[in-house]
Amino acid sequence: MKTVRISQRPEPDRSLPIFNQIHGVLARIYASRGVTDLEGLGRNLTQLLPDQQMKGLDQAVERLKHALHVGESILIVGDFDCDGATSTAVMLLALRQMGAAKVSYLVPNRFEYGYGLSPEIVAEALHDKPDLLITVDNGISSIEGVAAANAAGVDVIITDHHLPGSVLPDACAIVNPNQPGCEFVAKSTCGVGVVFYLLIALRRALQQDWFEQRGIAVPNLASLLDLVALGTVADVVALEQNNRVLVHQGLQRIRAGHCRPGIRALIELSGRQLAKLNASDLGFAVAPRLNAAGRLEDMSIGIECLLSDDEAVARELAQMLDNLNQERKGIEQEMQQQALQLLQQLQLSDTDLPYGLALYSEDWHQGVIGILASRIKDQVHRPVIAFAPGDAGQLKGSARSIPGFHIRDGLDAIAARYPDLLCKFGGHAMAAGLTIREVDLALFQQAFADEVQRVLAPEALEQILLTDGRLKADELNIELAQLLREAGPWGHQFPEPLFEGEFSLLQQRIVGQRHLKMVLMEPQTGLALDAIQFNADMELWPNTSVNRVRVVYRLDVNEFRGQRTVQLLLDYLQPL
Repeated sequence: MKTVRISQRPEPDRSLPIFNQIHGVLARIYASRGVTDLEGLGRNLTQLLPDQQMKGLDQAVERLKHALHVGESILIVGDFDCDGATSTAVMLLALRQMGAAKVSYLVPNRFEYGYGLSPEIVAEALHDKPDLLITVDNGISSIEGVAAANAAGVDVIITDHHLPGSVLPDACAIVNPNQPGCEFVAKSTCGVGVVFYLLIALRRALQQDWFEQRGIAVPNLASLLDLVALGTVADVVALEQNNRVLVHQGLQRIRAGHCRPGIRALIELSGRQLAKLNASDLGFAVAPRLNAAGRLEDMSIGIECLLSDDEAVARELAQMLDNLNQERKGIEQEMQQQALQLLQQLQLSDTDLPYGLALYSEDWHQGVIGILASRIKDQVHRPVIAFAPGDAGQLKGSARSIPGFHIRDGLDAIAARYPDLLCKFGGHAMAAGLTIREVDLALFQQAFADEVQRVLAPEALEQILLTDGRLKADELNIELAQLLREAGPWGHQFPEPLFEGEFSLLQQRIVGQRHLKMVLMEPQTGLALDAIQFNADMELWPNTSVNRVRVVYRLDVNEFRGQRTVQLLLDYLQPL
């Protein structure tokens, strides 16, 4: 359903310092990602960008200092995804460690209130009579919600990372690296990263006397980096150096066993090993279980799992999250089948598909449309919006995009062209949420397809697999595989190394339900290598008529019964 082209990254400048500092293959990989020397690989906390660059931090710190000094009641308003859950947990845990006696949280139920600090959520929050509201991972678009809080005499501090609109809320402080005039260069910092920076500044401003007078230890905020790493990876933000520092430090703590009981329980349930956890494990094994609460039930289950200091309670909550995730998978699979049927009705060939797809079924679940949009986007390689029934007469949509089309800007352009078409929207380059009226679906579908086609050239709809070239036979070894594993963290815009090659296909069989296990042979030397492709196309494989293949793969270490061997994890498999 999509066209795939394999392309090798440009050969980097071999005169860069990094080529004289580390293994040649690794140097080539780093250089192709913009790292020119070892300093650019620094992962120590001392190399974090200074918090003083972040606009709004001083005002937020002063307001929080006042709240702590006079013992105000603080209410954290979170969000229902993994970034929102970790942001809520980090803020609450740190404020308690700093002496806040009255601090609690509230997360909007996505099915009742939707996203952000809405006037309805403010009304709900006022039942607890807070003196101060702090948003985490939301709020930058909450004009009406902040106005409602102000009218009730409650101050609001906004911490967020999403792109702002043309008008900012009238909050007493806004901390967001993407707001106008902010000089903090790591614009990809996610919600939990913004919270972490605010807390660093607050701890410094309180000074030693504050903690000594109250007989409490100065909090070690590094102890919360496991949560920061989880939220950063889960939100799929660009892993520029500042984010890599946060993720690396959090992973180091997790691997050493210094993590929240809830994170430990979720890792164990996923079948991963604590000591060997990597960034992709956080993204593909831990985050989905946490996100399942916000998708199907109430994210407070996930937050309580992260907050719990009791191992038994954390395990019980993690099991609830795992059960919800299994339920989510079942719902998603059914929705995906329905979406594929819709696609078949839309197209006779790839060229018949609109440039941008907006799909809807009255049977779809609001909490799962984001995953659905992502899955369909991966299949057709074009921007996709999945809609589900919302409030009376409305549809709620979740959008996912591809490189070259900024989805929030695209929605903004549609809103400018059709002022009454979108009830509300928000998001960033690769993901967004929106609400439209059900009667406007057909008009929106056409407007969306037109806008994507206006921006994207036809060749942008061809998926390009960028590889790091070929490995020589003597480089297909356990030492390089281990080196690459430890060289991360890898993630969005700092991708894990991908290699390409042609091999003889010696053996093939299905393991599990749909994983293709193979033995490949390097043609020049006869070296035999284990390989696996997860979720293989069962209509094409196994195929006994194929004896040569072209593959795109990741070099990995397979551990089985105490034996460690090289394994190729295939991202792409083409018969030759």
